[in-house]
Amino acid sequence: MADKKKKWADNVQGAYYVDDQCIDCDACRTEAPNNFKRNDENGYSFVYKQPSTPDEETQSKAAMEACPVEAIGNDGHKTDNETDHKKCNATGT
Repeated sequence: MADKKKKWADNVQGAYYVDDQCIDCDACRTEAPNNFKRNDENGYSFVYKQPSTPDEETQSKAAMEACPVEAIGNDGHKTDNETDHKKCNATGT
């Protein structure tokens, strides 16, 4: 299980992150190429963009499930886009 206390500083703020257990296997980048990138200098993946569409959310969940060392976490925080959408629905705008 991923540890948010050990997540890479490269991760953008939001629900998904990659921690220091990443073995650079490319699974997450294959499953969710719009959301995960490789740190070429140090050889690990990180979240460079939080999911902003239902497809990206599905792909990011698939990436988390595909990770052989469980280095991808989701701490449950909503992305800015999801929060804005809920605000709009609550106010009817």
